[in-house]
Amino acid sequence: MGKQAATIVIVIAKGSGEVGPDTVVLGLPLLRRIVLVASRAGCQDILVVDNGSFEFGKLLEGTKAVLLPPARLAGHQPSGRILVLTAHLLPHPSLLTHLTEMPLHAEAICAPTSGIAAVETTDPRTLLSVIERANDDLSLFSELEQSYRRAGAIMDDGRWVRVSNRADLPHAERWLLQGLVKDTEGFMSRHVERKISLAVTRRLVGTDITPNQMTAVSVAIGVMGALFFLSSAPAYQLIGALLFLLHSILDGCDGEIARLKYLESRLGGLLDFWGDNVVHSAIFVCIGLGWWMADGALLPLLLACSATVGGLLSAGFVYRQTMRHKTAEGPLFTSITTSEAPSRVSVLADALARRDFIYLVVILSAFGKVYWFLILAAIGAPIFFMVVLWNSYREGVQA
Repeated sequence: MGKQAATIVIVIAKGSGEVGPDTVVLGLPLLRRIVLVASRAGCQDILVVDNGSFEFGKLLEGTKAVLLPPARLAGHQPSGRILVLTAHLLPHPSLLTHLTEMPLHAEAICAPTSGIAAVETTDPRTLLSVIERANDDLSLFSELEQSYRRAGAIMDDGRWVRVSNRADLPHAERWLLQGLVKDTEGFMSRHVERKISLAVTRRLVGTDITPNQMTAVSVAIGVMGALFFLSSAPAYQLIGALLFLLHSILDGCDGEIARLKYLESRLGGLLDFWGDNVVHSAIFVCIGLGWWMADGALLPLLLACSATVGGLLSAGFVYRQTMRHKTAEGPLFTSITTSEAPSRVSVLADALARRDFIYLVVILSAFGKVYWFLILAAIGAPIFFMVVLWNSYREGVQA
């Protein structure tokens, strides 16, 4: 079965509880977060049943959601695949996408857990009447399973989290934060930098700071760190390397805030991508200048030029090949390859594009030997550019 447009009905429990639709979870009210998850999953017709217990207007400003009192629900006649979701269950977009696309016989229901269900029906009146008269989540889903033929249930694979009371909030926050870790991250990024950046993001996401502001702070710290490499003193170089590392850590926060608050934008992706390359270029140039000022030789300037030009050529080519026409929501840069079955060369190139090399900069700086890194970068950056060109050529031939 191909993907179809689905209606999602978000049912608000009629009783009161510790956690309401307006409870903030990592910077967003719970109800707004659920609606945005549904939008990200491709649901076009999103109905929020408002029984008058809460004021939802401000919570849902700018979303696709339509507020309906229970009495008007019967007048809305969706057919086909309908997803029913309570306001106490936060799903992952991939779960909603799966429930929308999975094969399901007519007048059947698939309920992975109490709080979410996919119903396939040609006559939604029964479903809507059940929703209208339900007193709570338990009675709602119990009656739904009695009204429709039950299909195979989905195993609990971690694609949802229940938020019924205050004690559930820390677990929900950890679940959301863990979902920000990318499979493509390097070892040190995953086990060191990401843990720190997530802790910082957890404290910033409830403030007014925007992802683009976070990018600007990160780039400023990186450029400031580069200036310390103008000195040949190990102490100054180490300070520069640590600021470079801090830039790398905080550079993860802008994307984390954007994804948690659904503020991803093409402008933000461009600022993040080119901001990183500005910092890397500044590092190469300042190391070269510092070395040149200490020795007076021409070689450091040539090495700095090779590293900087090679890095910018690679960045420009990757942007042109994989990012220039990208319009999908999510990170602008994810890989240097566009192939669904990347070659070994592509995998190697992606690994080299990660930023675990920063720890080498820190170690070398502690001994005043950061120019060794410039030598490696001056050789490696042009080679990396050639690898990217070759990989693009191979993918073009195989396409």
